[in-house]
Amino acid sequence: MIDMHDDLADVVTQRRLWIAVGACALITVIGLVMLWPRGEVASSLDSSALFGDRVEARVMSNNVEPCTYDPVAGCYHVTLRILGGTNPNTDFTWELPFGTSNSQFEAGDDLYVYEAALADGTFSYEFVDFQRGTPLLLLGMIFVIAVVLLARWKGVGAIGGLLASLLVLVVFMLPSLLRGHNAIAVALVGSSMIAFVALYLAHGVNISTTVALLATFASLALIGVLSYIFVASANFTGFTEDSSYILALGVQIDARGLLLAGIVIGSLGVLDDVTVTQVSAVWELRQLQPEATRKEIYRSAVNIGRDHISSTVNTLFLTYAGAALPLLLLFNVAGQSISTVSTSEVVATEIVRSLVGSIGLVASVPISTWLAARVLGVGPVTPAIT
Repeated sequence: MIDMHDDLADVVTQRRLWIAVGACALITVIGLVMLWPRGEVASSLDSSALFGDRVEARVMSNNVEPCTYDPVAGCYHVTLRILGGTNPNTDFTWELPFGTSNSQFEAGDDLYVYEAALADGTFSYEFVDFQRGTPLLLLGMIFVIAVVLLARWKGVGAIGGLLASLLVLVVFMLPSLLRGHNAIAVALVGSSMIAFVALYLAHGVNISTTVALLATFASLALIGVLSYIFVASANFTGFTEDSSYILALGVQIDARGLLLAGIVIGSLGVLDDVTVTQVSAVWELRQLQPEATRKEIYRSAVNIGRDHISSTVNTLFLTYAGAALPLLLLFNVAGQSISTVSTSEVVATEIVRSLVGSIGLVASVPISTWLAARVLGVGPVTPAIT
């Protein structure tokens, strides 16, 4: 957590830093104006016509009764109360064959279903998903309370930064991508906006936060370049099940660009953590060793960064491996070799995502540490007041 005095840096250095961050802000604003989503999304299909309208429903009962098509066999008869759509407060019954997934419906469950009009004027309903708003809201409240209790006002700033990140993603990045703008440009501009808001809200507008911000930008640029090189050289198409659904709706997207954007955005959160930690370590070391040279402080802070990186890189790998676990199990059951699995596009994409992100994290340690050490003056300093 960064909470240091700006007077640790001399006036000339401060001016240069603010000029640099001002230039980054100007570039971000220009990119925001150029890439701002305008007009309607170019889609040749109406998603509601393809899937139907999504409405709320509640399970009233789930009983085992003889199937209408085979009285000898048993089926689950799930009675729904339709709560929205064209015919609210009406009942509809599903007849489902025996199976684990069909036995999970219990009386009182709140669902989302697709409503579709049939040729005879009646309506059919297809299961979409369970409603999970209440437990997710409760978990979110517990998270906010825990953060604020521990970090207090800085925690409030961190929550504000999180909400701002979500706002940038929903209001700018997703609509811009759907309108066909360059995905990597959208990712970089959006990530820059998120970094500005999140870091300054959580850690205050001061020199130390500015150093961490500039180090984050430098590391993000490196990740963007490496992502472009290896995604292109490995001939990734970027097509996944999700992107195929988007294309099926007639929305023209750059699937490979979307992959690049995902790598950049996914790396930002961990980069913030590493750069802020390193800058904070340099400031603390500077106060504890006021007579130390920049080189000595740099070496000590990099040693701290090595421990941080070793755990963070492993965290990244396990995160991506956990996300791809069902797919890895599928390949294993199919008897595929490690080399075949690792070079398939779905798995190789996660490998590149993990390795490029890790390289960016590794680079962020010397970048942020060097920049913070250069900003500091030499000689005694006044201890920070907390």
